[in-house]
Amino acid sequence: MTGSISKIRAGIVGGAGYTGGEMLRILLNHPNVDIAFVHSNSNAGNYVHDVHTDLLGDTDLKFASELSNDIDVLFLCVGHGDAKKFLDANNIADRIKIIDLSQDFRLAQSSKHKAKSFVYGLPELNRDEIKKAHHIANPGCFATCLQLALLPLASKGLLNSEVHITATTGSTGAGQSPSPTTHFTWRNDNLSVYKAFDHQHLREIGESLRQLQPGFDKAVNFVPYRGDFTRGIIASIYVDSDLSAEDAQELYQNYYTGHPFTQVAKRNIDLKQIVNTNKCFLQVEKHGNKLFIISILDNLLKGASGQAVQNMNLMFGLNEMAGLRLKASAF
Repeated sequence: MTGSISKIRAGIVGGAGYTGGEMLRILLNHPNVDIAFVHSNSNAGNYVHDVHTDLLGDTDLKFASELSNDIDVLFLCVGHGDAKKFLDANNIADRIKIIDLSQDFRLAQSSKHKAKSFVYGLPELNRDEIKKAHHIANPGCFATCLQLALLPLASKGLLNSEVHITATTGSTGAGQSPSPTTHFTWRNDNLSVYKAFDHQHLREIGESLRQLQPGFDKAVNFVPYRGDFTRGIIASIYVDSDLSAEDAQELYQNYYTGHPFTQVAKRNIDLKQIVNTNKCFLQVEKHGNKLFIISILDNLLKGASGQAVQNMNLMFGLNEMAGLRLKASAF
C-alpha cells in the first residue's frame, strides 16, 4: 500500500461490542482506511451511533447482516470460540487478510484453520513475521501486558527463576455482556481475585517466552484482580536477577528501541498515562536480588483493537503508528 492513493477497505465482524466499538473509533479516523461494513447479528439495520452513541455525527454507517468479500482486511471482534465458528460458516476470499481478536488461533496447536495459518500478532516479538503474514491472531490483553514486561529478559536467557505476577484489569476486560461481577453495584468500591494461577493467557505467555528462551520451564505465578475502574491494566512482576538496576534499564531500553508504542520510564508510572492510547509503559527497579517490573496498558487498545490496527499497518506496509496517535486521559 505504500505510495498508493487507494485506501484499505476494512470489514468488522462483531461491531457492537467493546473491541468492535474501539475498532470503529480508530478506523473512522485512520488516514489509510475506509470501513466497508460493520457486521452485527443483533443490531443489523441500526445505525452504528445508536449503539456507540459517542459516534453520532462521525458516521452514518449502519450495522449490516450480510458480509462482503469486497474488502482487503477483516477484523473478527467476536467472542472466544466464535471466530472459528465464523470461519467455518462463511467463505472468506483467500486474498482477504484476517485479524482475529479472539483467543481461537493464538496457540501454536490451534494456529491453523483449514488452509489458513495464523501468526501471533505481538509486534514487539514477531514484527518481521507480521509484515509477511496473511492472518493474524491478536494477543490477549493480560498476555500483551505481561509479555512486554518479560520479553527483554527472555531474549537474553535471563529468566532463571519463578515469575511472580499480580495484575489488575478494568471492567471492560470482561466484555460487554453483563454478568454478576460486571454489574455496577457489585464492581463499584470492590476488588476481587479471579482465575488465580490458572488464567487462560498463561499459555500464550509461555509460548512467547520459550520462543526467545527455549529452555524456560519455571512457573509463572499469576494472580489477576478485577479492578474498580473501567479500562486499563496494571501489572507488577518480580523475578530473581543478578542484573544491576543500570544494566536492567539498559536491557529494556535496547530491546524496545524501534518499537514506538512500548516505552521504558525512569519514574513512577500510572494508568492515566496510557488509558485511551496504544502505548505500554514499563518501569524497572532492583530490590535486593529481585528485579521488579511494572507494566501498564489500555486493555481495549494496546491489549486489543489498537494492537490489531498496529498489526494491520505492518501487514500493509503503512507507518506502524498510522491512526494510533491517540491522546491519553492524563487527568
